[in-house]
Amino acid sequence: MSAAPMVDLRGVHKSFGGIEVLRGVDLTVRTGEVTVVLGPSGSGKSTLLRTINHLEKVDRGLVRVDGELIGYRRSGRKLHELPERQILRRRSRIGFVFQNFNLFPHLTVLDNVAEAPISAQGRDRVTVLAEARELLDRVGLADKVDEYPRRLSGGQQQRVAIARALALRPKLLLFDEPTSALDPELVGEVLDVMRDLARSGTTMVVVTHEIGFAREAADTVVFLDEGRVVEQGPPAQVLDDPREPRTRAFLGAVLR
Repeated sequence: MSAAPMVDLRGVHKSFGGIEVLRGVDLTVRTGEVTVVLGPSGSGKSTLLRTINHLEKVDRGLVRVDGELIGYRRSGRKLHELPERQILRRRSRIGFVFQNFNLFPHLTVLDNVAEAPISAQGRDRVTVLAEARELLDRVGLADKVDEYPRRLSGGQQQRVAIARALALRPKLLLFDEPTSALDPELVGEVLDVMRDLARSGTTMVVVTHEIGFAREAADTVVFLDEGRVVEQGPPAQVLDDPREPRTRAFLGAVLR
């Protein structure tokens, strides 16, 4: 496993309307590792995730993915924002799985998965469609390629969304509470796919409340509260023997 970080955040600050959501966050995610971010609602978890692929611009601090600044280029001591086309090109190598699926309702399952590699990466349609079929088979949906999203359950839609993210051949996968919009009986099928990805060495940052997944699949667990990293470390340390009172209080509430 490479020692170089895939994700490197240094001193990241972000405010909305005068409210400071991220307050100097440092985070390192190494290649091939899974980092799970836990924290109460409003702690800045989703904003943190969105700064990694420049869906949110940081106010201060630096974000690097695979050694590259995201959204900016450096000229001497100054940073200049990249043109949107270059930002999109860099972002296209970072897969993002949203809470609410965000599938195109007018496209079939197969075309949902194939759309971005063809339009954003300019790849050959025949090759992309073949890969899309393989990915849908990987997430257990080979029999749904010609269906439309409205005919799928929430769990099936989220598995399509994961296949769509993988179709970009991403170096990094980001998950923003991927099971929170699902009925409880559908959560397991999505977590099973995510566990398989973790076992295969996919670099992942996962915002979730699924403590069992964090315990089983994470290399590092990060506890975020009020825009700050309160505690981070291996799952056994953070989840079973947290050092910080705020972490203990949070876990005591969610594990009741």
